[in-house]
Amino acid sequence: MNKVFLVGRLTRDPEIRYSQGANATAVARFSIAVDRRFKREGEPDADFFNCTAFGKQAEFVERYLKQGIKMVVVGRIQNDNYTNKEGQKVYSVQIIVDELEFAESKNASSAGDGGAFSQPAARPTPGAAVNDGFMNVPEGIDEELPFN
Repeated sequence: MNKVFLVGRLTRDPEIRYSQGANATAVARFSIAVDRRFKREGEPDADFFNCTAFGKQAEFVERYLKQGIKMVVVGRIQNDNYTNKEGQKVYSVQIIVDELEFAESKNASSAGDGGAFSQPAARPTPGAAVNDGFMNVPEGIDEELPFN
């Protein structure tokens, strides 16, 4: 079984490209920084993982993800080895994204990084949470939701 769960912040804005051909497919590349649970002196505090998403997941990335947003990434590890121009073998891995989820609220993510994630002005905003912990979703927002 090849499955990985990562929780981290985007290190930069994602790069989005579309494949050539009649059925152009979105391809999103981004990296996340995942804090290490145990830190030793002299070692890095985080690990950085390159991620690639395709199709609908890539369109979601393009529309909603920005640098600094905390995400849960579920995917699989894939070798990305190649031989460079000097004939040296280069070893690397990437995460092929199967699922994406926000790991914190928009308010929490924008408070710490100066508002990297801002909601478009034209979108209606959900109502305040009621006592049961759920938000009231305004009418007509269905076509704006990233999952249908």
